[in-house]
Parts: sequence; structure tokens; C-alpha cells
Amino acid sequence: MKSLRKRSRHRNGFTLIEAMLSIVVLAIGVLSIAAVYTQGIFLASLSQYDYVAEKKAEQAVEAIFTARDIKQLNWASIQNVSNNGVFMNGPQPILVPGSDGLVGTTTDMASTPEYITIGPGPDGVLGTADDILVNLNPWMTRTITITPVTGETNLRMITVTINYQVGQLNRTYTLISYISAFA
Repeated sequence: MKSLRKRSRHRNGFTLIEAMLSIVVLAIGVLSIAAVYTQGIFLASLSQYDYVAEKKAEQAVEAIFTARDIKQLNWASIQNVSNNGVFMNGPQPILVPGSDGLVGTTTDMASTPEYITIGPGPDGVLGTADDILVNLNPWMTRTITITPVTGETNLRMITVTINYQVGQLNRTYTLISYISAFA
């Protein structure tokens, strides 16, 4: 009789509590994976805006170098307005370059907002009038800061900062370059 009682106490299988606990642990694991996957998709969708910010910063730096190289700007004018140069101080809307062809200068003030094409329109052909355009204003700004390098009269640091907002997220892209007085 004694051995029969021992067998009945050690039955094989799971209790209801053990099964419920394993279901909860499994559900937490699956939900965690889903959250990571969702976050990954969201961050991947930001990459197109990160790319636009990078290209707008590069555009500004390349325009400054080109203006110096073709002697459109002299060395004294490759500075911010606060230092008697041509480049606006502080964050500026991203506009089509003004009459001087440079971005971020005083001639941009009368320019139109800049747009990017993100895809073809209903006709499915890119480069036609129905393309899908996105206005970069007011959610994207560009700050061009030109500062002298300490101890160097012929060298300046160019810092281009692009600030933009995607949904509730504020993002920043900064490009730093150096320019000399010599082409």
C-alpha cells in the first residue's frame, strides 16, 4: 500500500499553473521580438530623411568651395553675416539658392522653398508633372557657421547643421569641413 501512495504523488505532466506560466513567458518573448521588429522598421524609414539631410549639408559645403575656386567669393566674404560675410546666421529654411547660386546666403530670402521628389505620380513615370514632391520647409532647417581656426589666418572651419523633425523625433545631422584661402 505504501508504494501505491508514492506513485500517485509523482504523476508525470504539467500542472495548470506551470502551463499558464510558460504561456506568459512565451508571450513576453514574442511581444519583445515584435517590438524590436517594429522599432527596426521605424528606424529604417528614417534613413531616407537622414540621407536628404546629409546631401543638403554636402550641397552647402560644395557650393562654398566652388564659389571660392571660381573666385565668385573672395576670402573676406566666406564668413557669416555677423562677421561681414554673406552666409546667414542661425537656422535658415532650406530654400532654392538665390541669384548668387549659393545656399544659406542673403540672396536666398526671396527664393522659393526647396522640394524633393520621393517618387513617380499616378502615371508611374519619374520626371513628369505628377511626381510626388515633399516640401522641406518648415520641418528641415540648415545652419551654416563659419569660424576662423585659432592661430590660422588662412583657414576656417565650416559647420553645417541640418535639423529636422520626423513625427515626434527631432534629428540632427552635422558636417564639419575646413576651407583655406587658397584654391
